[in-house]
Amino acid sequence: MSGLIRYQSPALAVSSWFDELFSGWDPWEKSLPTTLSPKVDVIEDKDSYKITADIPGIDKKDLKVEVSNGVLLISGEKKEEKYDKDKDRYYHFERSYGSFERQFRLPEEVDPEQVDAKYTNGVLELTLKKSEKAKPKQIEVKIE
Repeated sequence: MSGLIRYQSPALAVSSWFDELFSGWDPWEKSLPTTLSPKVDVIEDKDSYKITADIPGIDKKDLKVEVSNGVLLISGEKKEEKYDKDKDRYYHFERSYGSFERQFRLPEEVDPEQVDAKYTNGVLELTLKKSEKAKPKQIEVKIE
């Protein structure tokens, strides 16, 4: 029985790795490394593709959507809020600031002239319409 190896939970291995990685980390550190990349949903129906992106806290004027050479580009910048370090007492920052960019290669059936964008309450909704020739067409079969 001396050849048996004692089972060690994988959770313990991850826990010790986490402890090593973040040793000396101060949870009250004023800034943490973060990235700003909007999460998106892409849905296709018979007439179009719909892209919904969560981009909270960005002013509409700081958001750009463009289509060029078969690529949809969503870009923008979330500006950092300014705090008066002499008057304000701050403890911890986790929100992301800065520029971001997301690109999507469009299928050939998307008509680049037929892209609609709407931005409401931090959610960007894009509708990319398919060209008429790309839409499915039902053909009547005649029985003789």
